[in-house]
Amino acid sequence: FVGPRARPLTRQSLWQIVLRAARRAGLRQRVSPHTLRHCFASHLLEGGADLRAVQLMLGHADISTTQIYTHLPSAALRRMYDQFHPRA
Repeated sequence: FVGPRARPLTRQSLWQIVLRAARRAGLRQRVSPHTLRHCFASHLLEGGADLRAVQLMLGHADISTTQIYTHLPSAALRRMYDQFHPRA
């Protein structure tokens, strides 16, 4: 990421930007740059994105690293059960 002076952002600067944005949004839970990355990947996968495509977007060398993001919320599991299980 590039900062306002066209220089790369430091790790600390990125953290400050994320924390300020979270505060302005009224978020009470802990938010970090990694939280945003995790949400990005999770939302893509929940929306039906291909696991391999998400792997490439995140820059993971091994797809098993990307699979960490494949957890599904209970509501999504219930929808899939209702949709695909013959006795639902």
